[in-house]
Amino acid sequence: MAQENTSPGTPAPHPVPHAHGAGHAAPPVPPAEPAPATWGRVDGEGTVYVFTADGEREVGVWQAGTPEEGLLHYARRFDDVRTEVELLETRLNSGAGDPKHALSSATQIRDGLGEAAVVGDLKALAARLEFVIGLAEKALVHVKHEREEARAAAVARKQALADEAEKIAADSTQWKAAGDRLRAILDEWKTVKGVDRKTDDELWKRFSKAREAFNRRRGSHFAELDKQRASAKQRKEELIAEAESLSDSDDWGATAGRYKDLMAEWKAAGRAPKDSDEALWQRFRAAQDAFFARRSAVFSERDAEFAGNAQRKEELLVEAEKIDVAANLDAAKSALRRIQEQWDEIGKVPRERIRELDGRLKAVQDAVKSAEDSRWRRTDPEAQARAAQFRERVEQFESQAEKARAAGDERRAKKADEQAAQWREWMEAAEAAVADR
Repeated sequence: MAQENTSPGTPAPHPVPHAHGAGHAAPPVPPAEPAPATWGRVDGEGTVYVFTADGEREVGVWQAGTPEEGLLHYARRFDDVRTEVELLETRLNSGAGDPKHALSSATQIRDGLGEAAVVGDLKALAARLEFVIGLAEKALVHVKHEREEARAAAVARKQALADEAEKIAADSTQWKAAGDRLRAILDEWKTVKGVDRKTDDELWKRFSKAREAFNRRRGSHFAELDKQRASAKQRKEELIAEAESLSDSDDWGATAGRYKDLMAEWKAAGRAPKDSDEALWQRFRAAQDAFFARRSAVFSERDAEFAGNAQRKEELLVEAEKIDVAANLDAAKSALRRIQEQWDEIGKVPRERIRELDGRLKAVQDAVKSAEDSRWRRTDPEAQARAAQFRERVEQFESQAEKARAAGDERRAKKADEQAAQWREWMEAAEAAVADR
C-alpha cells in the first residue's frame, strides 16, 4: 500500500466575483501528466522526490506499484492543486467568485506549496498563484470602490427622500396625495441598502420627524375641517327652514329673488359632513322645486291668457290701421279713442309681443296726431295776425316813400323803401309759414 507525505489541507474551490482591470495574462502552467519524470523521481526505496529550484524535495513514499505509477499519482495530485488555482482565476475573471475568499485560498495554497506532496512544475504554479493573488487584490480594490459608490448612492438617495419628506411636511396641503407619497417613500426607504448604521439612523430620524410633523398638520387640518362642516350643517339647516317656509308663497317675484339669495348663501356655507350633505341638499332643492313648480303652473296659465290678449289686440290693430285721417280727422280721432279704451281693457300680452303690438298702435296714433297738428297750424290765429301786422307795416312804409318822393325828398323816400322791403320779406315768410301748414 502506498504511503504519502501530505501538505496541510488544501481548501476547496469557492466562487469569487469578476476581477476587473486585470493587469496581464497569467503564465501558462504546463501539464504534468505527459512527463511526470520531468518534475520528480522515485528512488529504489520508494521515496518520492519533486524537483525544485533549490534542489529536490521529498514529498512521500510509494510502495504500491511501479515508480512510474508513483510519479503519476503525485502528478495527479499536482493537477488537482493546479485545477483549483485555475478555477479561482476563472471565477475571478468571470465575476462569479468572492475576491476575498479567492485571495485567502490562493494565499493558503501559495504558502503551503513548499510542503505540498505533489509532483509538477512548482515554479510555474507559484507564478500562477502570484498572478491569481494579484488578480484577487485588484478585484478587492474594485469591489471596495463599488461598495463605496453604492454606499454614497444609497446615502444620497435617502438624503433626497428625507429632503422630500421634509418639504411635504412643511408645505403640502394635498393631503391624500402627500400621504400616499410619504408611504411610497417609506416603501422605497426599506429597499435602499448599504448605508452605515450611524448615517442611516440620522437620516431615519429626519424622515420619521417629517412624517410625524405632516401627520400632525394633517390631523389639525381635518379637525378644523370637521368643525367647519359642523358649522356649515347648522347654517344649511337654517337655510332649509327658510326655503321650506317660502315654498307656499304667491309673491312670485320677491320669493324667486329670495331663493336666488338663498342659493348664494348655500354655496357660501361650504360643505357639511359627507354623511349628511347630500340629504340636506335634497331637502333644500325640494323646497325650491315646490315653489317654482307652482309658479310655473301659474305662469303657464297667465301666458295662455296673455296670448289671447295679444290676438284680440291684433284684431283691434287691423281696425286701427284702416283709419283714414285725410277723409275725416274728427272721425279718425273718435275711432282711435274707442280703440285705445278697448286696448287698455284687454290687458297684458306676452313680453316678447309688447314692442311689436304697441309699435303698430303708436304708428296709428302718430298719424292722427300729425294730421291734427297740421290742421291747427293752418288755422292758427296768432300766425295769421302776425302776417297781417307785417302787411300793414309794409303798406305804411310804402305810403311814406310815396309822400317823400312827392315832396322831392329822395333820401327819406329811399329809406322808407328799404324799410318797406325789410317788412315785406318778413310778411312773405309769415304768409309762407301759414300756407305750409
